[in-house]
Amino acid sequence: MSKTNSKFEWNNPLATVDTVTITFEGETCVVPAGVTVAAAILGHTNDHICKSAAAGEKRTPYCLMGVCFECLVEIDGLYNRQACLEPVYEGMNVKRQNEVIDKTK
Repeated sequence: MSKTNSKFEWNNPLATVDTVTITFEGETCVVPAGVTVAAAILGHTNDHICKSAAAGEKRTPYCLMGVCFECLVEIDGLYNRQACLEPVYEGMNVKRQNEVIDKTK
């Protein structure tokens, strides 16, 4: 990988980019502005993001392009948000989603 095209300083990546503060499961995280929720969470935890609706198994982002739905989270009270498609913003509150929420009922 070429470092010349990167916007990060490899010794201290957050020193050269704008950051935002989000909350994930009650924990404050400072992350690079413009990354997705999935990238922010993966950068701060190696645990699961959600649980599957069928078997309740722990899941984490798989495709990172909105096809697999393995990264559903709750963002600011809104359920069924795909973490791989949502950019972070200042003050965002993210929680794990442990079941598929049917808003039609």
